[in-house]
Amino acid sequence: MERVKKRRKVKKRWTPLKILLLIALVLVIGVGGFIGYTYYQVDQTVKKIQSPVKNTGDTVVEKQKPVSVLLLGVDQRPGERGRSDSIMIMTLNPTQNESRLISIPRDTKVEIVGRGTNDKINHAYSFGGPEMAIKTVEKFLDIPINYYAEINMEGFTSLVDAVGGVTVNNDLDFKVGEKQFTVGKINLNGDEALKYTRMRYEDPRGDFGRQMRQRQVIEQVVAKLSSDVSVSKFNAIMDVVGKNAQTNVSFKPMRTLAFDYMDAFQNQKNLKLEGTGGKEADGIYYWNPTEDSLAQTKTALRYSLGLE
Repeated sequence: MERVKKRRKVKKRWTPLKILLLIALVLVIGVGGFIGYTYYQVDQTVKKIQSPVKNTGDTVVEKQKPVSVLLLGVDQRPGERGRSDSIMIMTLNPTQNESRLISIPRDTKVEIVGRGTNDKINHAYSFGGPEMAIKTVEKFLDIPINYYAEINMEGFTSLVDAVGGVTVNNDLDFKVGEKQFTVGKINLNGDEALKYTRMRYEDPRGDFGRQMRQRQVIEQVVAKLSSDVSVSKFNAIMDVVGKNAQTNVSFKPMRTLAFDYMDAFQNQKNLKLEGTGGKEADGIYYWNPTEDSLAQTKTALRYSLGLE
């Protein structure tokens, strides 16, 4: 009973956006041109956010082979490790010049590698940090994870504000607190964008509707990062990243990703897991993918990585 109560409390927390931190960094580096002050700022920021988690990507990127990145949005409070309530995997294949992107619902029931138990996939990070999250995703999707990047909730709101807010095309009228989100094009600051992306209970599409709104905001943030970065805005972005992110992608492979993998990133195919959810015998809600959908997803990702 104690375990169930604790998890119900977690549901009240704000859900962080699945920010594509690595992509944002790559684009910032690309538009920065790697010269003078910009080069120095990026180098210093990357050093600041370096994680001790070992990667298997440096040799892969050096040879310009397909690479995978686990992207995590972490709901984190002071003194807590937090949960990776947003989980996204991207594969980049520079030979085929294509990338594949998939979101994993946070309530997906999987084997937590290193614990020997089945639980919600977002708890892997809470139990064992990024290392356990990486191993759990690798087991679930039957692919190697070469790199990871994470950003916390505060980082998301600050990043949206740093690029001057975003404009999205909303297809569902809903209200969060005192904020009304009307149908049509709407402008959002960081706090509003977080509210916009976290809502799912009023959406008939559930978590998948939430994922769609998250991608809308992500696309707009990335578009601004790639097309309109002044010196002051660039500094603000680097400050946000430095304070709220972690990754095991170091500076040199990040440069390679920025230039040699960019065509693959721009030719992106979105994948989607199909499945159903509900409360199980322990009284906790879990989501389970269908066997066919999971098998197709594994095949698509493995093909993108040159493993099929």
